Amino acid sequence: MRFKAAVLEAVGTPLVIREVEAAALKPSDVLVRNKASGLCHTDLEIIQGQLAWPLPVILGHEGAGIVEVVGSDVTLVKPGDHVVCSWNPTCGHCFYCDRGQPILCEPHNRHNGQGALLDGGSRLTLDGKRLNHFSAVSSHAECSIVHETSAIVVPKEIPFDRACLIGCGVMTGVGGASRMAHVEAGASVAVIGCGAVGLNAVQGAMLERAEKVIAIDVDAGRLAMARTFGATHTIDARANDLIQQVRDLTAGRGADYVLECAGNEKALQTMLEIARPGAEIVILGKTNVNQMVSLRFGSMMGEKRMIRSSYGGARPRRDFPWLAQLYLDGRLKLDELITRRIALAEINDGFAAMTRGEAIRTVVTF
Repeated sequence: MRFKAAVLEAVGTPLVIREVEAAALKPSDVLVRNKASGLCHTDLEIIQGQLAWPLPVILGHEGAGIVEVVGSDVTLVKPGDHVVCSWNPTCGHCFYCDRGQPILCEPHNRHNGQGALLDGGSRLTLDGKRLNHFSAVSSHAECSIVHETSAIVVPKEIPFDRACLIGCGVMTGVGGASRMAHVEAGASVAVIGCGAVGLNAVQGAMLERAEKVIAIDVDAGRLAMARTFGATHTIDARANDLIQQVRDLTAGRGADYVLECAGNEKALQTMLEIARPGAEIVILGKTNVNQMVSLRFGSMMGEKRMIRSSYGGARPRRDFPWLAQLYLDGRLKLDELITRRIALAEINDGFAAMTRGEAIRTVVTF
């Protein structure tokens, strides 16, 4: 079959809308007719060359749509199901899957960076030549072919443009607070960076009934948004007394939990300075994978525990329906995350707005 997709042919160049061809499904494959796809900063890293990826490629990993066709061995979904795509398919039986760390699934991590699906192959061609997948989803296209463990059924009542956000930014932020930090009721939580992941970390802390949720950012508009997502206090990240302000709000000790969502060296140092002794620190932001960072060693003292999380502890078949239901129950904000809805042909405008810092989430709708 053929369908339209936004293809990155060379680093630093605009995406081009091309008609691509999909091969016949393998036994564990699922064909999803995409209805919405969120633009994520990781896509931009590929476009700008900060993260190496084999080209040409169809980007996009926040996708939601309807299952159209399934392979002969598929048991987890059926045609007609509404699904959110997960960028972390799993084999279920490798060293890490057996140890309850599916984010580290060996076949996925072995093949993903090669632009392949879980089995190491591509299902896509462009002008008769191999076309690479991105993060096992490639949702900036009318259709996606994914492994069945990437197709997660969600309630049909949730609109696709809201549902797609669950597949990355929402899961990472909310999960960072609830699944990784394990924030408990009455705790103090500081969130550094109030983009898509940070705002969701804020509402994740709120969902866990933290007493104080302190949002930190350089942008006044994003700090105002953080208030609507549940922040009890906001601080300008440029304030000379930022550390003291956090301590004043936390009985002089520092925050019980710190979630870093900004992805820069200054934010990494700040997270250590504002965390109390014994604090839990979850690093959700990211910078160039080859960038070296230096940190004040003394700020790491005091039995602080740090973990870097790429997906907020996601177990998609458990967590995606949970998040979708929270939205339907009015307890999770998704509408407010969407800055703009665009057509596939406008995707370069969407990434330009992201580069300028003008969008929380832009969503391609089909």
